Amino acid sequence: MNNAFEVNFDGLVGPTHNYGGLSYGNVASQSNSQAVSSPKEAAKQGLAKMKALMEMGFKQGVLAPQERPNVAVLRSLGFTGNDAQVIQQAAKEAMPLLVASCSASSMWTANACTVSPSADTADGRVHFTAANLNCKFHRSIEHPTTSRVLGAMFANEQHFAHHAALPAVSQFGDEGAANHTRFCKGYGDAGVEFFVFGRSAFDSRFPAPQRYPARQTLEASQAVARLHGLSEEGVVYAQQSPAVIDQGVFHNDVIAVGNGEVLFYHQDAFLDTDKVLAELGEKLAHRGGQLQAVCVPREAVGVEDAVRSYLFNSQLLTRGDGGMLLIVPEECRNNTKVWNYLQQLTAGQGPIREVKVFDLKQSMQNGGGPACLRLRVALKEHELEAVNPGVIMTPSLFETLNLWVDKHYRDALRESDLADPQLLLECRTALDELTQILKLGSVYPFQLA
Repeated sequence: MNNAFEVNFDGLVGPTHNYGGLSYGNVASQSNSQAVSSPKEAAKQGLAKMKALMEMGFKQGVLAPQERPNVAVLRSLGFTGNDAQVIQQAAKEAMPLLVASCSASSMWTANACTVSPSADTADGRVHFTAANLNCKFHRSIEHPTTSRVLGAMFANEQHFAHHAALPAVSQFGDEGAANHTRFCKGYGDAGVEFFVFGRSAFDSRFPAPQRYPARQTLEASQAVARLHGLSEEGVVYAQQSPAVIDQGVFHNDVIAVGNGEVLFYHQDAFLDTDKVLAELGEKLAHRGGQLQAVCVPREAVGVEDAVRSYLFNSQLLTRGDGGMLLIVPEECRNNTKVWNYLQQLTAGQGPIREVKVFDLKQSMQNGGGPACLRLRVALKEHELEAVNPGVIMTPSLFETLNLWVDKHYRDALRESDLADPQLLLECRTALDELTQILKLGSVYPFQLA
């Protein structure tokens, strides 16, 4: 049996990282709207996390950011002239559209796509479906470039299969791996893929949230499972509680996280929790695994504290000794209830043995924690060898990327700076150099023109 690994591909924060407050239903994004951002600090915080995981012995990769501002999208909305004129016209007539076209939200690669490892799929290849991110305009423009970047990273058709995003309508709203996790005994073994949805588009028997939108539909999750050739025995669908969506839990990875045989979740995360756990446990047992469900009771940590601290938007990683490590943001240590709970959790005899804290404030202020910043891809040894080696983190790549950020990124970015046409030139210059560093070839619109 080949060795298999879970590789974390972290999104490199783009040069236009800003606080546009674009994400309705994401409490952190809305509460920090219009604040001054630091693209340079944001990129370096993300790189520091990648380097730390690499040094701990985990396989780590990099996913490139997108070209921003997206001038082609602005043109499609009726702004005309050369690139500089399009940007200035949009700034004058429709600043919210310019802000949306400048969003660096692709840094949260948990939303880039859904991934099914080869052990689960009918054709024995690793399958990728780019997420349409249809609920938010600023994110719905990502998937064409996401697909090209993923295609350049996982190019070997013998091992990797790529699917276009689902139809861009609300009935097939798909937010990618942020609402999907996978349970397995070993990363190379057949597993159980867990799809969590917020509403059903066509079946009125399912309740829906009243205040905030449910971004993932049951129908989208079922479509991805079909595209990936997953068997019924290897899939569980669960509905997230509409009540917690209305409390700011816009993705399942804000209220639950899973890895291996462990599900770490809040007591209020799901509808019909007992039924969900029973089906997960039964299907995982048929695949040789044993589900370990770790429930955080609402008395210990309320939903509001979970959202504010991003306790569940943490990375749950398998250490060399088989125990689990939880990577949490600094905000967890700053929340007394959450930190007290974590001390008790790691002092017990459960599967989660250790907690490590990272400062990711630039990302957190826009509503994305450690888990948002990474896409998990389970790969067998020969599949890992088929990945474009330019995107795998090494000490020398870390140094190169840090120097690249120093050279190209601004220290501070205000909303008014987005109207500066020079920012587009800076972004294109940086990305052109990045595609050479990561050996991606031509993946950006300005390179394909």
